[in-house]
Amino acid sequence: MTAPEFPHPVTLAEAAQGRSMALEADAGARAAIAKRLGLLELPRFALRAEVRAIAGGMAAQGVVEADVVQSCAATGLPISAHLSEPFDLRFLRDAGADMGAELGATEEEIEIGSADCDILPLENDRIDLGEAAVQTLSLALDPFPRHPDADRILAEKGVLSEEQAGPFAALAQWRGKPGD
Repeated sequence: MTAPEFPHPVTLAEAAQGRSMALEADAGARAAIAKRLGLLELPRFALRAEVRAIAGGMAAQGVVEADVVQSCAATGLPISAHLSEPFDLRFLRDAGADMGAELGATEEEIEIGSADCDILPLENDRIDLGEAAVQTLSLALDPFPRHPDADRILAEKGVLSEEQAGPFAALAQWRGKPGD
């Protein structure tokens, strides 16, 4: 496993006191995060969080703020966006073991609710809040960003749209012709 790009460990002892944080990634960390997430640039990456102890572990609640530059999925042109992604995470002792026991106990499908998706394992009574923030950003990114001018640019290069190339395009050509 590679070292995290933006490490910010928080211990259970610190969480027991309650802790507010405002963290901003430096240029080196932003470049490493951008590379990992396949971004063209990451001009800003910051988080604000409240960390507190809860029964069985700790909770982190806050927001990740980022200015990102992604590559258009259709044209490769750069697309800038500002993201503000709230998070509410629970880090619990044996959270991973409990889920594994549930999965191993039965061959039936298990439905995971949205609340279950924000529960992560607490390892060695510490969390890496920076890594949690990077993962939050990763989930907030548009998986198929599209430049506003993509359709025009593709049309100029002769690329057919879905309507023009789809299965009903040939049928549409016949509509309205004499002899129908």
